[in-house]
Amino acid sequence: MPVNDSFPSHKHGRREFLKAGGAVTAALLAPGALADTPKTLPALPSNPRTPAAMPTRNLGKTGYKVGIFSLGGQAALEHANNFDVAVPIVERALDLGVNYLDTSSIYGGPERWSEQYVGKVMAHRRSEAFVATKTKERTRDGSMRMIEKSLELLQTDHVDLWQLHDIGIPINVEEVFGKGGALEALVEMKEQKVVRYLGVTGHYRPDVLMECIRRYPFDTILMAMNAADPHHYSFNEELLPLAVERQMGIVGMKIPARGRILSSWTPPSIEAQKHSWEGMAIQTDKPGALTMREAMYYTLSRPVSTVIIGCDSIAQLEENVQLAREFTPLNDTQMAGLVTRAEPCSRPSLFFRFYDRPKD
Repeated sequence: MPVNDSFPSHKHGRREFLKAGGAVTAALLAPGALADTPKTLPALPSNPRTPAAMPTRNLGKTGYKVGIFSLGGQAALEHANNFDVAVPIVERALDLGVNYLDTSSIYGGPERWSEQYVGKVMAHRRSEAFVATKTKERTRDGSMRMIEKSLELLQTDHVDLWQLHDIGIPINVEEVFGKGGALEALVEMKEQKVVRYLGVTGHYRPDVLMECIRRYPFDTILMAMNAADPHHYSFNEELLPLAVERQMGIVGMKIPARGRILSSWTPPSIEAQKHSWEGMAIQTDKPGALTMREAMYYTLSRPVSTVIIGCDSIAQLEENVQLAREFTPLNDTQMAGLVTRAEPCSRPSLFFRFYDRPKD
């Protein structure tokens, strides 16, 4: 399915379209309903600092050159009422040459704090960042409500990438691809020029994501990839080669596994871990095995476009940008060594592959 490179820039017309649901939306989709809405596509975002800041790679076939380090929408960006910390992190990321911002409609709970913080910056720097958000809703109508709110919170009239969030088990595939499923919303919004590209994300099982990209020509895939991956339900083995074959933009996530793969990580108490979502399946009293440099360089040495990493502070952000600037690929022997070293902490480092999912 070809990518359409035009969409409207008139906020009011688009807002009115998005506010409609069900039969009203169907009526708006009738011929001529949007005839008064200009359909011109803003140029792809361009952060002038990126080329000097870090290496860039193609985001699949999109035509976008993305810096190899991108800012994730969790960590400081998912904490409530954290404007004084989170917004400066986003600002500083752009200042340092980051040109891809990841967020989601579920980051930060019902208030969607992550999208709020990104939106504060996008209100005056929209042209500098490729903005990616997601819908966790499995239905068309639910997803239409999600994108309407995303646009409002992100303070923009379009997003560059809209993704199906956390496709993990077969029933998710049937839900989003079925009649009235979320994919209908994604395709409609792309056709209506509200979103530029479409993607799918996941971190649980590789076969489910492979089924998704066989069913629809998504532009990108956001997938969990760290040095522990080969030890449990590996994404490297079959999913990654399939994504490469399809020439998708491949975005790596869970690089430090919320710190659990890092030797510098200090585990919270077991009791505290049980009450955090990343600890509900796997608790540990031991730190990880890798440095942040090793963790990042392992994934960047795979055929990915970029990695997204959430940051808790500007200092952490600056460290990650510096690592990206200094990146040189690891060879096969070096990568194999990191995989071996990650084996003892592999289950905590892949906690997201072990928590219980609803039975399908």
